[in-house]
Amino acid sequence: MERVLNDQIVKQINDVFAGLQEPVQVLYFGSKDNCDYCNETRQLLEEVSALSDKIELSVYDVQENADVAKQFNVAYAPGIVIAAKDNAEVTNLGIQFSGIPSGHEFSTLINDIIIVSKRDSGLDPKTREYLKNLDKPLHLQVFVTPTCPYCPRAVLLAHQMAMENPKMIRAEGVEATEFPELADRFNVRGVPQTVINSGAGMVVGAVPEHNLLAEIQRALQN
Repeated sequence: MERVLNDQIVKQINDVFAGLQEPVQVLYFGSKDNCDYCNETRQLLEEVSALSDKIELSVYDVQENADVAKQFNVAYAPGIVIAAKDNAEVTNLGIQFSGIPSGHEFSTLINDIIIVSKRDSGLDPKTREYLKNLDKPLHLQVFVTPTCPYCPRAVLLAHQMAMENPKMIRAEGVEATEFPELADRFNVRGVPQTVINSGAGMVVGAVPEHNLLAEIQRALQN
């Protein structure tokens, strides 16, 4: 089978992964039913996780392992969850991706692994404070396409936010062309588009942290 990652990319990732700190668990969810990119996604994750002994990959099927999929809130295949691993315990940080992280989104996958390994979102103290004290569930769906250069920033910001309060926050990058019915439901016309709590709020474009936070605050007041 042909490799997805060429030598140059492998070298770049190895350089970055040399700084990984804590173990990371990557969970892959595939499906035998009409899943165009499942095999490619699995191969990509296998190649990436093989580059560091700090990364462990576990493979599931959305239907056959429905209990695990439910535990990690995965409804679509291919689905990816980037979780923290401490000894045998896997901690869900609310960081997930629906669809293959290809093109520009490949950098999101790599950056997710890095921030999870650091166990630090890197967000502003005010943002952290607000998110840590949330008492309402927050679901961020960031619609992206592989050719969009601004999308990784928007997905990563949502993922950073989920890290602050994973019990309340779930952040999902959604590949819009793979899940057109979802994109249609939220009237996605341009990417990145961040949908807050199924349409209670909306942000179009890769906006700064404080702008997204303001829209989240507005959406949760309703």
